[in-house]
Amino acid sequence: MTTLPASPAAVDAPARQNRPVRLSVDCMGGDHGPSVTLPACKVFLAKHAEAELILVGKPGALAEAAAWPRVRIVDASEVVEMHDPVEIALRKKRDSSMRVAIQQVKGDDAPADACVSAGNTGALMAVARYLLKTLDGIDRPAIASVMPNQHDGYTTMLDLGANVDCSAEHLLQFAIMGSALVAAVDGKEAPTVGLLNIGEETIKGSEVIKQAGELLRTAHASGLINFHGNVEGNDIFKGTTDLVVCDGFVGNVALKTAEGLASMLSNFIKQEFTRTPLTKLAALVAMPVLKHFKDRVDHRRYNGAALLGLRGLVFKSHGSADALAFENALSRAYDAARNRLLDRVHQRIDVAMKTLPGSAVAAVADVVPSPRQAA
Repeated sequence: MTTLPASPAAVDAPARQNRPVRLSVDCMGGDHGPSVTLPACKVFLAKHAEAELILVGKPGALAEAAAWPRVRIVDASEVVEMHDPVEIALRKKRDSSMRVAIQQVKGDDAPADACVSAGNTGALMAVARYLLKTLDGIDRPAIASVMPNQHDGYTTMLDLGANVDCSAEHLLQFAIMGSALVAAVDGKEAPTVGLLNIGEETIKGSEVIKQAGELLRTAHASGLINFHGNVEGNDIFKGTTDLVVCDGFVGNVALKTAEGLASMLSNFIKQEFTRTPLTKLAALVAMPVLKHFKDRVDHRRYNGAALLGLRGLVFKSHGSADALAFENALSRAYDAARNRLLDRVHQRIDVAMKTLPGSAVAAVADVVPSPRQAA
């Protein structure tokens, strides 16, 4: 069995040898712009004494941050609105805060190690892919984020909406990239991988899923990933595996369903505890338990989706994020950059190219020496 070479120490590996980890932030993106992003950045800096930020926004909009330590402000004259079509963001708004923020992570000499934006997803993916390009061996970038599970932790899942139709090879690529993400952010060097299906048996599922299962088993036998097998939708919340792989259509439906269910349950509980004077009294007694429950299902804790497969780190925050949620997105990007996520993805693809036979090699072939070098 081929095993991956040892990775750098998870806690002590800086993204640049001679400076702290530095994030570029699209401060104008999202529904609320600087009214949310600036307070989030201020709290983030207070919690991460070694971090630095490049704040990108319209001239004058970020004036209050000018005196903050470890901050540099970069002006951008335009803003990609949440309703802007991809074509506008890509071709017309060439000096948008989103575009300028992404440019900060382009190339081997990039001034920043990761970019964070709450801008609209389609525009962010299109602009990031255009500016940064995909890693050789990766056909399509994927969106990866986390969902809470019953072990008081979370399950990482991808793709969550970037790719509606996927081949078996794409799902293999997602498994490789997702494993690198979990290793970098969570410190699990051999995270378990599940393939989302309608049953655990290998004979179930579409032809694409069956073929993907074969590729993932081959990758497991080669030591490239730690493949658990097929998993079902309920396994996401059971925490059966560290990582769940699926196409973007299924992943996005699962994500939105989970968010809707959590909101519905919270509303149900609130309605029941406010129904009568007696239930209101019961609510006071149960308040500590209710608060803990709310915290565990609070989507703000899990904000920050990685756009994997690009030659630069880009993280997407919910457009409606408040300061707490956006700060969590910054923290996830910081952890990924500090723990060399790009290097880990490159390493795993390189090993795959050398060890996987036949069609599996074709899925991840021709890796370039440096993932940061834009074409």
